[in-house]
Amino acid sequence: MAHHDLHGKKVAFLAAPEGTEQVELVQPWDAVKNAGAEVELVSTDSGEIQAFNHLDKADTFPVDKTASEASASDYDGLVLPGGVANPDFLRMDEDAVRFVREFFEQAKPVGAICHAPWTLIEAGVLEGRTITSFPSLQTDIRNAGGNWVDEEVVVDQGLVTSRNPGDLEAFCDKVVEEIAEGKHEEQARSA
Repeated sequence: MAHHDLHGKKVAFLAAPEGTEQVELVQPWDAVKNAGAEVELVSTDSGEIQAFNHLDKADTFPVDKTASEASASDYDGLVLPGGVANPDFLRMDEDAVRFVREFFEQAKPVGAICHAPWTLIEAGVLEGRTITSFPSLQTDIRNAGGNWVDEEVVVDQGLVTSRNPGDLEAFCDKVVEEIAEGKHEEQARSA
């Protein structure tokens, strides 16, 4: 495993007030933070989010900024944790969708795991992109113009995707690597 330095980088994690899969938030958060990045939790509402362990309530986490206040210009990368309900809530929020789309327009790295690509579909950024996700999203991804593959981790010009919590180690390594590399001009091609 290569070690990449993220000192001086700032990474946003976008999660809905409820429904985020806790391990898909915490493990990438720790990986990015341990590599030296400053991290902020962005949500649609201020206060805190309620994370879940599958369908059971887990811990709560304080929100640093709301999506309406956040701009991709303030960050070097974005991580979208999964959970079935989380991306469904996010894709219904115009500010959250705008925030995600800005990362693609600005060619910045984005990581999305499990069900998180639902938010990418709503942001309209998957045309011509090769990604993976939880298997139940493959038809949605193809309908959005994406090429769905069943692999542990897929990297497509700064877009990192994985299928489920079992893929977290590989996902975290690639997210840190892509953020360390910086902007990927090809990332903007699908925006």
